Amino acid sequence: MAKHIFVTGGVASSLGKGITAASLGRLLKSRGLRVTLQKLDPYINVDPGTMNPFEHGEVFVTDDGSETDLDLGHYERFVDVPLRRSSSVTTGSIYQSVIARERRGDYLGKTVQVIPHVTDEIKSRIFDLATEDVDVVITEVGGTVGDIEILPFIEAIRQFRKDVGRDNVCYIHLTLVPYLGTSGEQKTKPTQHSVTELRSRGIQPDVIVCRSSKPISTSVKQKISMLCDVSEEAVVSAIDVANLYEVPRLLHEEGLDDYVCELLRFDSKEYPLDLTQWNQMAERANNLEDTISIGIIGKYVNLPDAYLSVVEALKHGGLQEGVNVSVELISAETITPLLAGSRLEKLDGIVIPGGFGSRGIDGKITAASYAREHGIPCLGICLGLQAMVIDFARNVCDLEGAHSREFSQTTPYPVIDLMEDQRVVENLGGTMRLGTYVAKLDPASNTAKYYGTEVVEERHRHRFEVNPRYRTKLQESGLTISGVSPDGRLVEFIELKDHPFWIGTQAHPEFKSRPDRPHPLFRGLIERSLQRHHMREGDVPLEKEAVIRKPAEFPIEAKDEVR
Repeated sequence: MAKHIFVTGGVASSLGKGITAASLGRLLKSRGLRVTLQKLDPYINVDPGTMNPFEHGEVFVTDDGSETDLDLGHYERFVDVPLRRSSSVTTGSIYQSVIARERRGDYLGKTVQVIPHVTDEIKSRIFDLATEDVDVVITEVGGTVGDIEILPFIEAIRQFRKDVGRDNVCYIHLTLVPYLGTSGEQKTKPTQHSVTELRSRGIQPDVIVCRSSKPISTSVKQKISMLCDVSEEAVVSAIDVANLYEVPRLLHEEGLDDYVCELLRFDSKEYPLDLTQWNQMAERANNLEDTISIGIIGKYVNLPDAYLSVVEALKHGGLQEGVNVSVELISAETITPLLAGSRLEKLDGIVIPGGFGSRGIDGKITAASYAREHGIPCLGICLGLQAMVIDFARNVCDLEGAHSREFSQTTPYPVIDLMEDQRVVENLGGTMRLGTYVAKLDPASNTAKYYGTEVVEERHRHRFEVNPRYRTKLQESGLTISGVSPDGRLVEFIELKDHPFWIGTQAHPEFKSRPDRPHPLFRGLIERSLQRHHMREGDVPLEKEAVIRKPAEFPIEAKDEVR
């Protein structure tokens, strides 16, 4: 039987439940245990696919096309296990399922209630992950204890220990231990109240992870242990760190994985910890000397979480190339033909990320144009590719007024148009081209050289595509269609061969990047951006041919390479 770990939070949101769950998953996997993760989100939306990024940050997409919370990105990056639709559960999806069953008559005329019908549905979603090839299921409960919308989830996980047995469940509660400068003390009252609230719902935490700005003292641990009725060794200090990938090491030093394994009856001799590769990667991240600047030209400059996976993928590429990546979020609305030089010339590289809506699109097109004309390495993602195509059509193909039908219904040259199978779609949620699709690469392209293969699989999330009516015109003018769908109908990658790095992809490669296995396109962008950095300092010329550099010093398993 699979073991289950439930991670709850209290006092305040955004304390890091997702990072804690992902870090524990990394530690258990490094012991040889087979781990999977899941997020229970209390919002009534069926999924975050229709949410504005200001609500929940980026939407992370899984291989099977599920639009999920960004925490699933943390899970995949830390544990390196591809997750699926079953790893994302919302209140909306639970009630949608319960109501559908009621309409079919599955409840045989009974009154449908939160207990047992809603809680049973929640538990069934948790059980779904406990397959024969999984040893541990880590389930994070979104929100904070005390939120009214979280109550069915708390009740469900309370019942869960009774269903599967005490030795098969571990409850971890994450709380805040604030430091008051006026008194010079760390305060435990928020933690005490949070645990009291959780206990009032029938759950006694087995472990309390304390978020704080500095390590909590032994006396504070003893106080929390006594007043919250947990073992002193079960009070874990989780301090602020600049490098997220340090968190697994810090939690291990606090004994979290040892205590959890003991609690769940995993023999530490049978499952010894081997964190060698992760430690090498984390140490490398702490000792990067040179710094390059990469600009992300987007709409949400005050919301880094909107581009979380892009930022992390850039850092992964920097780790591989041995350079620190300073990411600058630049409002696309400030990029005009007159001001582009002052905003972009100083950058070593540019990313034009995905997005929806017309706000900032002109700035993204201008950024693509400036990068093309001035030899700045540039990676276009989803809408970014479309901005690059619009720029090329207008300024190289002389198709004045070329645009996307997403933003202009009257454009004389709709070089970007709605996909055929999207024309009859009415509901917005879950209806885009979602999930993993195969693409065939031009073997002579730089894109293929970076990937090291001619067939790739990438995750998608879009409705619009390059209009096939204009492909010939674009290619005749010098744009390389470097990757297409297997049937040749959809443009998946573009590039300029006479440019150091001007590559666009209709996919979202950032979702498949890992800290010890950076995505090839992000690694290529960082490589060329580093060359530009050195060129500007007069060290080396900027090359135009793709050059695959040697791997990083930390080991990478060949079987895990992106295919």
